[in-house]
Amino acid sequence: MNSEFDVISRYFTRPSPNAVLGSGDDAALIACRPGMDWAVSVDALVAGRHFFPDVAPETLGHKALAVNLSDMAAMGATPRWVTLSLTLTEALAQDDAWLKAFSHGFFTLADQYQVELIGGDTTSGPLNISVQIIGEIEKGRALRRSGARPGDDIWVSGFPGEAALALLFLQHRITLTEPEVARCLTALHTPAPRIALGKVLINVAHSAIDISDGLLADLGHILECSGVAAVVELNHIPRSPALTGKLQQENITRQLAIDCLLAGGDDYELCFTAPENKRDAIALLAQQTGVKLSRIGKIVPGKELAVLNDDGNPLIFNRKGYDHFLAR
Repeated sequence: MNSEFDVISRYFTRPSPNAVLGSGDDAALIACRPGMDWAVSVDALVAGRHFFPDVAPETLGHKALAVNLSDMAAMGATPRWVTLSLTLTEALAQDDAWLKAFSHGFFTLADQYQVELIGGDTTSGPLNISVQIIGEIEKGRALRRSGARPGDDIWVSGFPGEAALALLFLQHRITLTEPEVARCLTALHTPAPRIALGKVLINVAHSAIDISDGLLADLGHILECSGVAAVVELNHIPRSPALTGKLQQENITRQLAIDCLLAGGDDYELCFTAPENKRDAIALLAQQTGVKLSRIGKIVPGKELAVLNDDGNPLIFNRKGYDHFLAR
């Protein structure tokens, strides 16, 4: 039978050569290099709220870290260290196959970005996963939500809405073809953090945020922090083949697809603003990083967020994104 300390030692204890002191003591010790700022973020994933309890443990391990890496990407920071707080049901604490798969998914992604696990906690209860991440960025160079300026273009990476479409499929609210299922489930379960993109955006972007709660909701945070307004054109938002097909249908299916595109969560793409004279530079960054970058609108003076439909008329939308305390 696994004890709390068995779980830690068997599945989550690794060397951390870039920390002064890693896991195994009351606290880890890390040192910030001269001329650098720390970027710190924490995310919690709750079974039944952020993921289905029966999700594959390897993909859950990946996503638990990926959502934090996405925060580093939005700041242009280099991720360095993480701590992991893991609340396990009694059954999962004794399920060696689940623990092995979860830790494999977590550490495979950690190794990809040279991130070290330097501590954390385990306890018994309903399945909850909390990860704190610490990154570094050159002092004063971090991308922020507060830098958007009137005249800026609004950009988005990748294909927003695919993860939300996958969730609708899992809830049996829409149908998808097998290729569409594979693509959308990948977006939902194993998102790709845009670390490389975030780093190069430091030189061109005025503001940035990662899309976790929905495109309009997260763009709204930029607008609020920057004291500006925006106009977004629906037909400029990139659409995956799955979403394109749904948008061409009528009635409820089209409305669901628009909701995925504008307000679907779990994208973990980047939304950023940049001056018009950076368009060629951004096109070059898209080629260098291999990430699709699409110009979807404009920052304007004011306080409102307007979305124009395919005919150029204002679109009425019921919600901007996901709210943990309003969702039911």
